[in-house]
Amino acid sequence: VSNVSTHEVSLTWENKDAAASEYSYRILIANETSSTRNMMSSTTKAVITGLNPGTFYQFTIFPCAADNKTEGDPNSTLIYTSKNHNIQKPAGEHFNLSGHSITDIKGGPKSFPKYYSLSKNVYVFVFPQTEPSPVSDIQATNISTEQVTLTWENNDTAAPNYTYVIYTDGNGISPTRNQTSQNKNAVIVGLRPGTLYNFTIVPLAADNMTKGDPKVIHIYTSNPVFNIWVTSILAMLSLLHMQNDDTAASEYNYRIHIENETSPVGNQTFKTMFAVVIDVEPGTSYKFTIFPLAADNKSEGDPNATNISIKPSAVSNLKVINVGTTEVTLTWQNNDAEASKYTYRILYGDYGTSVRQNITSQTMNATLTGLQPGTSYLFMVFSQVAGTEGDSNTTNTYTKPSPVSDIQATNISTEQVTLTWENNDTAAPNYTYVIYTDWNGISPAWNQTSRNKNAVIVGLQPGTSYNFTIVPLAADNMTKGDSNWIHNCTEAAPVPSFNCTPVTKEPKLTVKWEPPAGNSANFSINTFNDAWSSETLVLAGSLNTTVTNLNYSTSYNVSIITRSCGKESLPMQTTCDTSITNPPAPVEKPIITSITHNSFKIQFSGFESTNGPLMAYAIVITTAKEGNIPPNSSLNDTYNDFKEKKTKTYITNVINATQMRAFSSQSNSLQYEMKVGDTSKSYAYSNAPLEPLGSYCVAGFTKIEFNNDDRIDEERSYVSFTPYSQAITLLQDPGKAKIKCCIEYFAYIGPVGKDGKNSELPFSPIRSKSIKVENFESYFKKQQADSNCGFAEEYEDSGRVGINQPKFAAELTENRRKNRYNNVLPYDISRVKLSIQNHPTDDYINANYMPGYNSKKEFIAAQGPLHNTVQDFWRMIWEKNIYAVVMLTKCVEQGRTKCEEYWPDKGSNYYDDITVTLVSECVLPEWTIRDFTVEGSDATESHSVRQFHFTSWPDHGVPETTDLLINFRHLVQENIRQNPPESPTLVHCSAGVGRTGTFIAIDRLIQQIEMENTSDVYGVVYDLRMHRPLMVQTEDQYVFLNQCVLDIIKSQRNKKSDLIYQNTTAMAIYENFGPTPGFEKANGYHA
Repeated sequence: VSNVSTHEVSLTWENKDAAASEYSYRILIANETSSTRNMMSSTTKAVITGLNPGTFYQFTIFPCAADNKTEGDPNSTLIYTSKNHNIQKPAGEHFNLSGHSITDIKGGPKSFPKYYSLSKNVYVFVFPQTEPSPVSDIQATNISTEQVTLTWENNDTAAPNYTYVIYTDGNGISPTRNQTSQNKNAVIVGLRPGTLYNFTIVPLAADNMTKGDPKVIHIYTSNPVFNIWVTSILAMLSLLHMQNDDTAASEYNYRIHIENETSPVGNQTFKTMFAVVIDVEPGTSYKFTIFPLAADNKSEGDPNATNISIKPSAVSNLKVINVGTTEVTLTWQNNDAEASKYTYRILYGDYGTSVRQNITSQTMNATLTGLQPGTSYLFMVFSQVAGTEGDSNTTNTYTKPSPVSDIQATNISTEQVTLTWENNDTAAPNYTYVIYTDWNGISPAWNQTSRNKNAVIVGLQPGTSYNFTIVPLAADNMTKGDSNWIHNCTEAAPVPSFNCTPVTKEPKLTVKWEPPAGNSANFSINTFNDAWSSETLVLAGSLNTTVTNLNYSTSYNVSIITRSCGKESLPMQTTCDTSITNPPAPVEKPIITSITHNSFKIQFSGFESTNGPLMAYAIVITTAKEGNIPPNSSLNDTYNDFKEKKTKTYITNVINATQMRAFSSQSNSLQYEMKVGDTSKSYAYSNAPLEPLGSYCVAGFTKIEFNNDDRIDEERSYVSFTPYSQAITLLQDPGKAKIKCCIEYFAYIGPVGKDGKNSELPFSPIRSKSIKVENFESYFKKQQADSNCGFAEEYEDSGRVGINQPKFAAELTENRRKNRYNNVLPYDISRVKLSIQNHPTDDYINANYMPGYNSKKEFIAAQGPLHNTVQDFWRMIWEKNIYAVVMLTKCVEQGRTKCEEYWPDKGSNYYDDITVTLVSECVLPEWTIRDFTVEGSDATESHSVRQFHFTSWPDHGVPETTDLLINFRHLVQENIRQNPPESPTLVHCSAGVGRTGTFIAIDRLIQQIEMENTSDVYGVVYDLRMHRPLMVQTEDQYVFLNQCVLDIIKSQRNKKSDLIYQNTTAMAIYENFGPTPGFEKANGYHA
C-alpha cells in the first residue's frame, strides 16, 4: 500500500506462478459502511480512487486465470484514507471554505483555541482535537472455538475518555463487523472454530469522531480434537487417530504431547488427523495430549487428552510340543520390555467348527486338555496387559489319534492275512492306517496303508511268524497315533510233491518230499488205513523218512503235513503199498490122494497172504532122502534134468493161483488140489508121468520170476515151502518105491517172455463178494432168510469201511459252513477241488469223485447246494465240464429244506461270473427234465446241461418199485452216452450219500451184469465207501440194490428185454409216451 490520500490509494502485490503474466486481478473494495465495489487490473498494481477521506477500507485481491472465470484464493489488507480538517461554520451564516490549508495545529486535551487569518477579510478560530495514539500490546487470551478475549494498552492522558472500535474480519469473509469498548479489553463472540480472524482496534477521542491509527492482531480460534483412539501397528510404533469437524481442519497441525506412567516422553507434530507415534513401548500405558495448531503454527486450540495402553506385541516362536491324544502343550516367546507383566489368552477350538474356548496363562506356555483325538485344532495366543490385548499369533495341529484296539487276524492263509481292528475316535473316519509288517527281527520289512479299519496283507511267506503293527494317521497324514500290534503266523505251506516207495522185502515205506515254500518247523507223516495208524515227526531240514512197523503187501494212506509256529498245512496225501516178501511157510504137510501108477493128486491148505497176495503155486518132487524142504537151487531143475540124473529134486508144474479151484474141507479151511503127472507143461517145466520105483514129494512156491530160458530165477523169486509129504508108493510099483512131495507158493510171478521182462499176474485184495448170475437167486434167498439176516450182516460189515481216511479240508474252520451235515464230510483223497480264486479254501466243495464201471472219475457225488454254496455248485459244473446232473431229492421234504433251488425258474440267473439260462422244462409224474445253457464270463462258448430230477424217492427210503429207478437210470445213461467221455455225471440228493450212492451203485451193477455175468453188490458198495462216507446210507437201500439185481437177472433170463428195455426207451419217457400195449411187469421190474 502506498500514496494513501483522502480519496485514493496505490496497491502493489506479487504472484510467482509461472502463468502469472496471463493473470488478471479482481480487487474487491469494501468500507466500514458495508458498501462494496469491484475493479479489474491486468497488472500487479492498481490505483484505487473515489475513496472517502478518513474511512476504513478492506482491499481483497483475487487472481483470475486467462479464462476470466477461474479465481484463485484471495488475499486482503486494511487501510484508512487521509482525513480532511473541517472548520465549524459560524451560526447563522453559511459558507464553504476550501482551498486553504492550516498548518501547525496542535491537538491534545488542553489545547486552547487559536486565531487563524485565512485571507484579508476572513478569520478563523480553531479549537483543535488531536488524534488518539494507536493502541499497543494487543493480547489474545482465552481463545476458544467461538470467542476470543482481547486486551491492549493506550498510555494517552485522554485514554480514559477514549472509545475503542474493534473490527473483526474472518479471513476473507465480508462484511466486516465491529463492536466498541470503553475499556482496554473486549470479548469477541460469535466466532467460528478454527478460523483466522483479523482484529483491528481503532481508538476514538472523546468527540467520538477523531480516530487514532488502527492496530491489527491476527488470531485463530481453536477447534479441539475429539474421539481419539490408538492402534498399535508394530512394536515401538503406534497409530494415533482423532477427529476434528472444523472445515479448516485440513490446514491444521497437531502437537501431541506424550508422557508415560513415570515421566514425559516428548512432543511430536503432525499435519493430519492421524499420527504415527514412534518410540512407544508395547504394553506400556501412555497419556497423549493433542493440541490443534492453527495455520500460523502458533495458535493452539484447546487440548484433548486420552490415556492409552499400547497393545502388547504379538507372541513369537509359537510352537506345539508334547502332542497327545487329548492334550497338547504350547510354548511361545514375547520380548517386550513389559512382558513380565503380561498374561496370555489362548483361544482354541476344532478347526472344522465355530466353537471356541478360552484359557489364560501367566507364563509363556500352556497345556490344553480335554481335546478330541485325531482332530485338527486352531490355537490363537493373545498377549494381555492393563485391559489391552495384542494381536494374535496362531498355529494349528492335529491331536494324536488313539491307538487301534481289538486287532484280529482272520482268513489266514499261506501268503496273506486279513487284519481287522477298531478305533472309536470321532475323527476315525478320516484316519489313514499304516500297517508295518516285520519278521525274523527285520523291521520294518514293508508297510502299506488302508483308509478302512481292515487290510489284507499279501505277499507273506508260508509258515512264518509276523508282527503286524498298526499306526493310525490323522487326516494330515503326518500326525501319528501310538502303535498297537498283533503277532500271528501264516499257514504252513504243504509240500509241493512227495512220493513213497516200498522197501524191498521189508514192511517199510520210504517217503521223500520236496521242500515247501516258506518256513517249517517239522513235518508230520501220517500213515494209516482202516485198521491202523501211525505218526512220524521229521524236523525241518530233512526231506525223507522211513516208516516202519508196517504190514507186508498192505495199502496205506500216507499224508504229509507241514508244521510251523503251531500251525499245520493242508495235507498232501497219496496211497502206497508196502513190499511183498516170502509168504509164511505152512507147517502142515500136503496130503496125497488118488494115487495111480504114474500120477496122484495133492491137497494142501492155502498159504497165508499176509506177506503179499498169492500169485502162483509149484509142485516140487524129490527122490532125495535128506532134508525136510528142498533147497532154493532146485527151483531151476526140470524133469529133463531129473531124467538125465543131474538132480534128485525138480519142479513138475507151475500154476497161476487164480486158476486154482478151492473147496471146503471138513475142518472148514480152504483146501486146494493139484494133479501130478498129467503130462501138462508150464514154462520150462513138464508135469510128466511119475516113474515107478521113484521117490517123490510135493512143495509150494510164492513169488516167482523167470530167466530167459523160462526157468525160475531163485534169487529174485519170493518162495516158501510146505514140508515134504510122507513118502508114497505108486500102485504099480511092486517095490513100493517111496515118493515125497511138497508145495511151493509164489507171491509174485516175474517175466514169462523171452526178452527177460517181468510179467505180472493180476491180483486184487478180496474186498468183494462176486456172485455169478446163475447163482444169484439162491444167494438172494439165503441172504433174505430170517428177515434179511444175511443182508444185514453184509451191510454191517461195510459200516466202518473208509472212515479213517482224513477229511482235513472239510474240517477247516473256513469250510465248515459249506457243509450241510457235519457227519457227511468228503475224504481228502477223492474230494473235488475247484480253482482257487482269492483264498486257499476257495477250492472246497462237499463233493467227491466216484468210480463207475468204466473209469475212476465217472461220477461226482455231492451234497445238495446250500444257499451259500450255490455259486460254488455252478462253478463245479463249469470247471469240471459237467453235462448231466442227477437230482434225487425234492427241495423241501416234510417241511424241511433238503436242497437249495439252485437253478433259475425262468430266464437267466447270474452266479458270480457264470450265467445260467433255463431253456426248457418237462414235468412228468416221477421226474422232471430241465435243460440249461451255462456260460462263463471269460469264455467264448457255452455248453448245455441237462438236469434229471427224480421226485419219487423218499429220504432214507427207497422207490416204490425197482422199475422206477431202473428206467430212470436208463434215461440218464442214454444222455450220458452223448456227452464227452471225460465229462463226469454229477449226482446229488440232500447229503449226497444215501440216494446218491444207491443210484451210482445200480448203474455199476447193471453194467457188471451185462459185461461180466456176475454181480457184486457188496464190492460195489465197499468201493463207493472208500471214496465218500456212508454211500448207500441205509440197510433198506442195500437190500433194494440186491432186489434190483435179482429183478434184472430174472428179466434177462426170461428174455423179455436186454437190460436196455426196448419197450421203454429213454426218449419215449422223455417225450412223455406211455408203455406200449402188452407192457408187463415181472417182480416189480418192467420186462
